[in-house]
Amino acid sequence: MIQRSRKTELFFYKLADYFSAMLAWFLFFVYRKNIEDAGVSIAEILENERLWQGLFFVPLFWLTLYFIFDKYRDIYRISRLETLKITFFISFMGSLILLFTVVTDDKVLEYISYFSLFIRLFLLNFLITSIARMIILTIASKRLKSGKIQYNTLIIGGDKNAVELYEEIIGRPYSLGHRFVGFIDVNGKSKNVLAKHLPKLGMLEDIKEVINEHYIEEVIVAVETSEHNKLKQILDVLFDFSEEILIKVIPDTYDIMLGTVKMNHIYGAVLIEIEQELMPNWQKVVKRLMDISISLLALIILIPLILYTLIRVKLSSQGPVFYRQERIGLNGKPFDIYKFRSMFLDSEPTGPRLSHDDDDRVTNWGKVMRKWRLDEIPQFFNVLKGDMAIVGPRPERRYYIEQISSEAPHYKHLLKVRPGITSWGQVKYGYASNVKQMIQRLQYDILYIENMSLSLDLKIMFYTVVVLLQGKGK
Repeated sequence: MIQRSRKTELFFYKLADYFSAMLAWFLFFVYRKNIEDAGVSIAEILENERLWQGLFFVPLFWLTLYFIFDKYRDIYRISRLETLKITFFISFMGSLILLFTVVTDDKVLEYISYFSLFIRLFLLNFLITSIARMIILTIASKRLKSGKIQYNTLIIGGDKNAVELYEEIIGRPYSLGHRFVGFIDVNGKSKNVLAKHLPKLGMLEDIKEVINEHYIEEVIVAVETSEHNKLKQILDVLFDFSEEILIKVIPDTYDIMLGTVKMNHIYGAVLIEIEQELMPNWQKVVKRLMDISISLLALIILIPLILYTLIRVKLSSQGPVFYRQERIGLNGKPFDIYKFRSMFLDSEPTGPRLSHDDDDRVTNWGKVMRKWRLDEIPQFFNVLKGDMAIVGPRPERRYYIEQISSEAPHYKHLLKVRPGITSWGQVKYGYASNVKQMIQRLQYDILYIENMSLSLDLKIMFYTVVVLLQGKGK
């Protein structure tokens, strides 16, 4: 019931953004018409067809920007200061876009400058939207602090640090939104200090079951300094719930995390939230647009090479021109990857087997394709379908993922992102011929997803082109 209430409140928060944008545009439209004709009446303005078109489409434009650059999430977890900053940025950028698209041929420009119009449009949208947002978020903050809104919270750790944290939170004059349901024991002691305050719900291996059984919404990792070696194991488990729960750590734990996680908010002097998002929303949108644009352009430019390759594959050996194989993609979802066939038919009669140098299963033309990576051209279709990206960790078969994960459990972090045609691991390490080499290449892919950015993608694309021109594809 409480979660349904939060979703309803978030809906009204979005609705407030919509009507704020509508009001701002209406006032801006009235201002422009009064500049053109000082005697125009409200009735005449309301009869203007362009007003109603703007009142419908302009708010949708603003909501699109908010979805891309802002974060529509639980309003009880939104910082008012951060909201003001992002609202200022979006209002500035959106006003510029509207000015040079919608208002560019407006008659009012005969009487007033672009700059004056921009300032008025920006201030109207920023002030009205900010006031509405601050009112809603202030009410939400008061409800949270009064204890009316609470989140089922699990503490991982049961000794001194956990007890001090628990007592500090409970002893605060206002609520931080935690409803503590229990704790997870990480050291296996027969007696935990925190057990005096909260029930022990299990051990490290029970985290998943406890989270599901008790509908956990927040997890606080409060392990002792001597237990920091278990932190990686804990976060590997929590990764499976990164979209559903909020993960926070105490400052001592954060010290060893520096450089591997991103800090989001500091809640007083107690907790630091681990940012699960690898890229800002706007970069994700731009990355996807780049993927689609590059793939379409590549498929058009490479038409002669594609046709030539089709013929050569057909002549190289019996069998289909294209090869499909199931791989594991974003969030563990399987998909079929497309390639030009580079091997003879029935090349894996006894089960999955990795390719290697001088592999007699590869046709003569297949060796040429692999050297220049021509066999991977059809994967541009995978990119257009949304299964893959241009840049991302190379997708593997479930058979090998299970082997890799048994030795390197952190491999599952690669499933946070879309797999790619090329990757940092592919550029720096190349193809892997066995599981050991896959694990060695893994460090480059982990480094990539922890530092994902558009600039890094462009850098990897550049080095991929260099590798191709040097004929070092395989």
